[in-house]
Amino acid sequence: MGVTDKVWGALTSMIKLEDKVRSQAEAMKAQQTKIEHLTERMIRLETQLEMLMRAAEMKRIQN
Repeated sequence: MGVTDKVWGALTSMIKLEDKVRSQAEAMKAQQTKIEHLTERMIRLETQLEMLMRAAEMKRIQN
């Protein structure tokens, strides 16, 4: 029974480890998606800021 118990323990440990790895992989995918969305938002904000700065510069030159 000792060997069987050890084998069973090893198998259950492997199954638990696999579940943890899958859960971490899903968490990493979710984080990556959030990072990508934040990057897109930052690009849009930078573009808007640059456009506003150019418009202000043009207004200042015209006056």
